[in-house]
Amino acid sequence: MLKTVPGKTDTQAVSKQVQARQKWMTAALMVAPFLIIYLLFLIYPTLRVIQLSFTNADLNGSGRFTGLSNYIKLLHEPTFWNALLNTLYFILLTVIPNTLVGLGLALLILRLRRLKNFVLAAFFLPYVLPVSVVTSVWNWVLDSNFGLFNFLTGSTVTWFQDPVWAMPAVAFVTIWWTVGFNILLFIAGLQSISPDIYEAAALDGASGARLFWSITWPNLWPVTSLILLLQLIAQFKIFDQIYLLTTGGPFDKTLVLLLYSYREGFQQQHGGYASTIGVVLMLIILVVSAIQSKLLNRGNAA
Repeated sequence: MLKTVPGKTDTQAVSKQVQARQKWMTAALMVAPFLIIYLLFLIYPTLRVIQLSFTNADLNGSGRFTGLSNYIKLLHEPTFWNALLNTLYFILLTVIPNTLVGLGLALLILRLRRLKNFVLAAFFLPYVLPVSVVTSVWNWVLDSNFGLFNFLTGSTVTWFQDPVWAMPAVAFVTIWWTVGFNILLFIAGLQSISPDIYEAAALDGASGARLFWSITWPNLWPVTSLILLLQLIAQFKIFDQIYLLTTGGPFDKTLVLLLYSYREGFQQQHGGYASTIGVVLMLIILVVSAIQSKLLNRGNAA
């Protein structure tokens, strides 16, 4: 019986298949650790929280299925709407102001001829500090009795206990803490604009504000839109500063959504209801981020 000898073409095809299989295996082994961690620590907790939101589970996660009762209760709960409005108020006080302050400081730092790196490091230093250190510093600076600010200005305002000033004070601390990151992004964006464009505009007679609005701002818009989106998502998740500076007071004037979820879950032992707040917050962030991204991209395209 004669045996068929494989041709050269068949041998090359088999070799390519083996190489492709080896590449696929190598890629799978490299991706597997990230994929396992991603599934275990992000996807599974997310699905578990969504499942708990339909139950009356306690903090241990044991409870019976209750359908949409948690969502109906949440929508009729005045504390939820108060927390949502407080969160939106905090976003109003921080997102755009933080972006504008970052842009202004980045423009000033780039104009410095000396000590540029020192000034940049000084503004960025607060960003690397832990939130506990930041809140301790400002608790001392804005203390109503022996705080540095009230001592220098003669003010008697109790900044973190005053119903009117508590949220603006927390917003100010947040801007001071995080503006360094925005400055770095804006400096990177400003340095990516070619000097040739400015020189050509200057030859045409443009200067000052005309240069900024015709060249700097349009070229910087992609960075600005990115910062606005990151700021919006971060401020929706505000928790640490509020918890450490005001714990939601006075009279729930600084109660935000994540702190409300924390109270329900860890203090009231309402794990299912706290999960419902978390799911609603996630949906709000997704919807608002999608709308903002679409609006910013439209501005970029224009």
